[in-house]
Amino acid sequence: MEYRHLGRTGLKVSVISLGGWVTYGGHVGNELAEQCMKAAYDAGINFFDTAEAYARGDSERVMGEVIKKFQWPRCDLVISTKINWGSHNASSTEKAQNCVGLSRKHVVEGLKASLERLQLEYVDVVYAHRPDRDTPMEEVVRGFNHVIERGWAFYWGTSEWTSEEIADAWRIADKLNMIGPVVEQPQYNLLTRDKVEKQFAPLYEKHGLGITCFSPLKIGVLTGKYNEFKIPEGSRLATATDPFTTSVRAKFDSDEEMKKNIQAARDLKPIADELGITQGQLALAWVIKNPRLSSAIIGASKPEQITENVEALKHLDKLTPEVMERIEAVVKNKPVLEPRRFT
Repeated sequence: MEYRHLGRTGLKVSVISLGGWVTYGGHVGNELAEQCMKAAYDAGINFFDTAEAYARGDSERVMGEVIKKFQWPRCDLVISTKINWGSHNASSTEKAQNCVGLSRKHVVEGLKASLERLQLEYVDVVYAHRPDRDTPMEEVVRGFNHVIERGWAFYWGTSEWTSEEIADAWRIADKLNMIGPVVEQPQYNLLTRDKVEKQFAPLYEKHGLGITCFSPLKIGVLTGKYNEFKIPEGSRLATATDPFTTSVRAKFDSDEEMKKNIQAARDLKPIADELGITQGQLALAWVIKNPRLSSAIIGASKPEQITENVEALKHLDKLTPEVMERIEAVVKNKPVLEPRRFT
């Protein structure tokens, strides 16, 4: 396993991490979730990511139970959760006005509820799970600094924020002599690149922003499992009942963007075959080759998937400049950076 600093911090995270988005507490049973987390830990993964909204809080509960069962040393683990969509904590939808968003009230109450489900005294990283444009940025910054000061989290970050919003949070944090967001969690993969490679470019040098990306395999498209333009029987896309998966499944046959992405995956297969690796390993290795990345968050419903993904680390040297150019010729989506006005 390789470990990298989380942005400009002293915290080191495994370059591959395990997330529990639509799996643990939801699509995947507790026993399989336990097996996957143990396989990840045994493979050297130290970073586990979840959120208050995943499986209506059950993802946090399942992860917490596994950590408690195996009694892994807390210093061996980096645990993150996310706050924003926590309306399941309310007694009714009508009364849930303050059980969502990034108000100081929900940041504090939401994180305390997450810690209770995780059975932990603190998380290492707490993310603002999407921006809340109804709450003043100063209140957001103060709210996350409050939970850090209380020792309920060590760092805070953002997920799917714009570069302007992250820069604004830092501007306010600097003015208030507070801590700004040290990490962003965007989608990043061979088919989705603009934000990480272009929009965030000024933030890396100015604020030392770290990146912990989700969907490095583009919901499985880059593994090649959909290369025949159909959903395999027994796959998560075929069986999961969460709103996101069901919406993707409903429009699978008519989604032109999906067809385009699948065709790109098909065109990448000969490169993977020549290198003697799977398509998923090729896609994950490509993401990890980006030195700006702190960690790529994978999902897994079987321990074997974790083993295959971790194997990608053994093949990083195969992605030579020549191979990288061949990949670019297939995807044809490399962002063009704006010239820097000052150097």
